[in-house]
Amino acid sequence: MEQKSLFENNENQPLASRLRPRDLDEFAGQQHLIGEGKILRRLIEEDKITSMIFWGPPGVGKTTLATIIANKTHATFINFSAVISGIKEIKTVMNQAEEARKMGQKTIVFVDEIHRFNKAQQDAFLPYVEKGSIILIGATTENPSFEVNGALLSRCKVFVLQGLKTEDLLKLLKRAITDKRGFGNQTVHITDDQLEVVAKFANGDARNALSTLEMVVLNGDVSSTGEITVTQETLEQCISKKSLLYDKNGEEHYNIISALHKSMRNSDPDAAVYWLARMLEAGEDPLYVARRVIRFASEDVGLSDPHALEIAVAAYHACHYIGMPECSVNLTQAVIYMSLAPKSNALEIAYLKAKTDAIKNIAEPVPLVIRNAPTKLMRDLNYGKGYQYAHDTKEKLTNMQCLPDSLVGTEYYTPTEQGLEAKYKAKLERIKEWKRTH
Repeated sequence: MEQKSLFENNENQPLASRLRPRDLDEFAGQQHLIGEGKILRRLIEEDKITSMIFWGPPGVGKTTLATIIANKTHATFINFSAVISGIKEIKTVMNQAEEARKMGQKTIVFVDEIHRFNKAQQDAFLPYVEKGSIILIGATTENPSFEVNGALLSRCKVFVLQGLKTEDLLKLLKRAITDKRGFGNQTVHITDDQLEVVAKFANGDARNALSTLEMVVLNGDVSSTGEITVTQETLEQCISKKSLLYDKNGEEHYNIISALHKSMRNSDPDAAVYWLARMLEAGEDPLYVARRVIRFASEDVGLSDPHALEIAVAAYHACHYIGMPECSVNLTQAVIYMSLAPKSNALEIAYLKAKTDAIKNIAEPVPLVIRNAPTKLMRDLNYGKGYQYAHDTKEKLTNMQCLPDSLVGTEYYTPTEQGLEAKYKAKLERIKEWKRTH
């Protein structure tokens, strides 16, 4: 247990610590929480902090928000480390906080990595939170629904922090170059494109971005006058990655994701994995790639292998849970699966045909037989009259009309013979034949 020492700055600290925002105006990202008029900003500015949990990935500002609260509040601010603090230390501080409460003094306790506290340690906070002896602020990278005591969690407001956007990180990196707490007292030559590479490489993590920038600058070429120039070679060596050639329009970025998509469509797993690696090793957001694979699973595989969508969604969740570089193998599994899966674009074609008719015939009325009839008036107007409940029939089929009159007989979904879709095609043909004969 320590009081505020976590937030002290000195010249020997890493860049990320030296540049820690001093107030909300310097804070990067999280505008859904600390933008003008947002609830967390109001609570901090008005010093009306209540017990809360900050949940989000590393480097998004959880501890920084605690720093700002520590500087803003009139309460006693105590920092706990879940790694080194035990029940004895907790109870000692809780008793001190209870005595302070009796004297009208508030105590805010910040617990970093609160998910590392076991149930007994978390339980030790509970009675003091209930009595108002302390205001508890916890920070965690894990889902608090699973990692925080339910009784304790119910007494805390959970604020979800998101990974920082590239533009947020760029602003932060540019400030690091000009701020005297960063490299403002030096002349550093680094291009906006190079800063963007660092920002993308950080993958939403401000601490990672600043640490990488510090390494890049410290390893830059120093001139006789002391000016520092960051070369592309230095940048690539420091991040151990080759950069994608992002131009102003992002053309190469879209060229490569197109190459990935078309390699999977062409059932070429080797090419698909290569383009996947090109993107990930250039610092591309793995969640972006995962979303494109999810789209592919329905657009190019569809019902020829319905399991493909499950694989793609599972890969997305894996990327969300563990991030890079660990999730690279999860995406590889998904990309190779898509490459080897039977291909069908029947779902895409079906939707595009239906979309055309939906736009052209947007005012077509719903057939009365399949309208909902919750009121007597609707029933009197024949809403739902003649409705046939398919489950009441032996075949689980009826000859009821479900399309608008002008579209009767229109076919949108035309299954292929690929994979499992051949089975669905045969079933659809049996359904249509039954309806023709009935």
